[in-house]
Amino acid sequence: SWPAPGSAGEDGRKMLDAAKLAMADLGNNLLTLTVEDTRGDPGNAKDLAIKAITTGSKVVIGPTELPAAQHIAKLSGSTRPPVLALADNFAGGPGVYAVRLSEADSAAAGAAAVAAKGAKKFVLLVAAGSNAAAIEKRVANGLSIYGAALAVTLPYAPADGGAKAVNDMGSLVEAPDAVIVASGDASPTPLLAALKAKGIPGKTVSLIGTNRWLERPMDPSFEGAYIATLDQGETGPIADRFNATFHYPADVNVAYAYDMVALTAGIASAAGPNGFSKQVLE
Repeated sequence: SWPAPGSAGEDGRKMLDAAKLAMADLGNNLLTLTVEDTRGDPGNAKDLAIKAITTGSKVVIGPTELPAAQHIAKLSGSTRPPVLALADNFAGGPGVYAVRLSEADSAAAGAAAVAAKGAKKFVLLVAAGSNAAAIEKRVANGLSIYGAALAVTLPYAPADGGAKAVNDMGSLVEAPDAVIVASGDASPTPLLAALKAKGIPGKTVSLIGTNRWLERPMDPSFEGAYIATLDQGETGPIADRFNATFHYPADVNVAYAYDMVALTAGIASAAGPNGFSKQVLE
């Protein structure tokens, strides 16, 4: 389920065209793809997704609206099909997979890259809220692969600019190798100012940001931070064919929609119509 008109509609058209290309490439003999127009309305998206879940679909791709994805993640039921949610900043849930790069992915990837260079002791400063636990878990998992760990996680209220968390960090952790700042919806700038006053980033301590920082104007306080993000130009080998077929350039929405239909076709081909299990998808 994807949206139409307006800017949401623009994204919806791109996703629909990408899905058509993926079906032509891989899926026509394997899948029946039903497309629903959410009209960019979260309530409508939720209703359409629930209808798809309860009427025998094997997989649901979407919704793109965050409130709809969050609602579906709260539904119970073990027999429902997996949902490959395309909403931004969605943390995922049981059987509802967050497909887009989330802040948790970005923080974990940035931390892992720094751990791969030898850093061992990490601090996570995370905006308090519903995504904080998911971010902490992803970062801890990513670090464990490199024998690194979170010395402490400090949730902070963006309202106070994180000053208390930065002070607490000083008394709780001696000489961390890296500090991760996952600022959520708020600007990271006040917290970065508090860190800078403590000499972070510095010679012995790295600063790691997230993709959410990049939703804001670039700020001098971002300087020296590691941020793991998607290359907006990275639409893979389909970009040229997409442009040739539909006469406009592919973007990240195209890449996600194509990849999800291609993934679904691949699983159907390899494992059959009942192959969409938790084990296969995870």
